[in-house]
Amino acid sequence: MMDFSSMHAHGATCMVEADQKAVRQIYWRENRRWMLTLGSIWFAVSLGCGVLWVEPLNQIQLGGFKLGFWFAQQGAIYTFIALIFVYARVMARLEARLGLGEQEG
Repeated sequence: MMDFSSMHAHGATCMVEADQKAVRQIYWRENRRWMLTLGSIWFAVSLGCGVLWVEPLNQIQLGGFKLGFWFAQQGAIYTFIALIFVYARVMARLEARLGLGEQEG
């Protein structure tokens, strides 16, 4: 038979586990949302600007190069690098908000 203190400790443990599960669900929901959003931007820039819309973009010059060519050669890479930094910053903020930051110890 459980005494009151062990029942209370068990209840607190269950609440902590439930809170951790809710935090994990929030984290992964937000993570998936940001991955889909940023991945869609990267897909649109790399495929759209570098392949699908290359002819209209080639009417514009950037540094002496046609813009469609520039996106195919450089722009998609720069966009991808920028998206990596955006993702890292967004995830750091999310982890801080949820209390999942790096633990010292």
